Amino acid sequence: MLLSTKNDWFGNIRGDLLSGLVVALALIPEAIAFSIIAGVDPKVGLYASFCIAVVISFVGGRPGMISAATGAMALVMVTLVKEHGLEYLLAATILTGFIQIVLGYIGVAKLMSFVARAVVVGFVNALAILIFMAQLPELTNVTWHVYALTLAGLGIIYLFPYVPKIGKILPSPLVTIVVITIFAVISGWDVRTVGDMGELPDTLPIFLLPDVPMNFETLRIIFPYAFALAIVGLLESFMTATIVDELTDTKSDKHREAKGQGIANIASGCIGGMAGCAMIGQSVINVKSGGRGRLSTFVAGFFLLIMVVFLSDIISIIPMAALVAVMIMVSIGTFDWGSIKGLKTLPLSTNIVMLGTVAVTVGTHNLALGVVTGVLLASLFFANKISHFMYCDTSYDESTNTKTYKFVGQVFFNSADKFYETFDFKEVLDKVIIDLNRAHFWDISAVYALDKAVIKFRREGTKVEVIGQNEASKTIIDRFGVYDKPEEIEKVIGGH
Repeated sequence: MLLSTKNDWFGNIRGDLLSGLVVALALIPEAIAFSIIAGVDPKVGLYASFCIAVVISFVGGRPGMISAATGAMALVMVTLVKEHGLEYLLAATILTGFIQIVLGYIGVAKLMSFVARAVVVGFVNALAILIFMAQLPELTNVTWHVYALTLAGLGIIYLFPYVPKIGKILPSPLVTIVVITIFAVISGWDVRTVGDMGELPDTLPIFLLPDVPMNFETLRIIFPYAFALAIVGLLESFMTATIVDELTDTKSDKHREAKGQGIANIASGCIGGMAGCAMIGQSVINVKSGGRGRLSTFVAGFFLLIMVVFLSDIISIIPMAALVAVMIMVSIGTFDWGSIKGLKTLPLSTNIVMLGTVAVTVGTHNLALGVVTGVLLASLFFANKISHFMYCDTSYDESTNTKTYKFVGQVFFNSADKFYETFDFKEVLDKVIIDLNRAHFWDISAVYALDKAVIKFRREGTKVEVIGQNEASKTIIDRFGVYDKPEEIEKVIGGH
């Protein structure tokens, strides 16, 4: 345990320090932009990003993952801020944290098992597109100087790693930011800078509780927003953790991450910050720049605060073109280019799930809605596919005028009608045997189909015997089935 903790913090000191600095620089315009989206002062997003990154570095379940104020969360809180103001947002942020802690203890991370690979790929591609789209305002209605600096920045990002010796030591995004800033200052080009995004805070955050009435009416107002923030935050954090797991070939503790996100949001709300969650863009920057441990996340948050409060004069002159180049690199690196090739080779259902996730996420700018859409599509396709694996073999014994139906496969809501329609109720038989040795009943729909078939046969004067149920099927049939319960059959037939 001690060795693992030491490795998480000090196993990659140089890489974590440099990557943390790069992420801190990239967080500044993002935090300001997300504050503007939410309709609050820029310092609300900056304080939140500092606090959440620092706290999650200690209590999170995914070393090297960056959490801060995010666009997905900002979109959820817009209406709350507009109708009730900042104080109610801070209260909702604290409540969001408590909800996430509770969800963490009840094992909400297990729901990730329902997220198909196609949904993850769609989520990643949608985020890459959204990250790129977020840069477009900085590239429209601008002078040629902005395009020149952006292209130069991309050139440095992709070519600097090939420079002998230092190319592998310094993160190319950091070099890009420094070089482009120095050039812009020396050349005197009039381009948009970080300082133009909004006023940077000049004081450290202080502890304060939201100034709202502590009553049921306040809870009624903030709970719907807090619950939505909790779900969106955990969903994006789990998805980002999965992606970072794959990038680093390591595992994360998503139950701990859920609780950690909750603690971080409570802390953020108590210093005047908005709710946040994991950020895929900054997490990818961190990993690509060499960050692997908790130190990188801590440094990102710590440097962010130091820079915006004490070095604001320097930070404010960084051209937005340099940060745009870094974010374009992130979008290119985030997009799963293999998924385009997969459109020709993968099953149609897989492609529809992936493209559906991308379309809804990009169309609504709501990551949670996109993922939920993908999960629903994947579930529907899976249910449809499994229903086709159910079939029936029949045999007839002429000497006893008995017909045996041997079912094989899964009987559930999507195959229950097929199960019922297999029977031929027009045949005049003395006995019917329904053999379920190789079948499995999953739900009430399956039991209802069996009841309907047995009762219909018996109405025609045919004896029916159901055999071969496995333990799970027998349990659900005994509990909910009525074909062997005369008093229940009377209720069904009598319409009660």
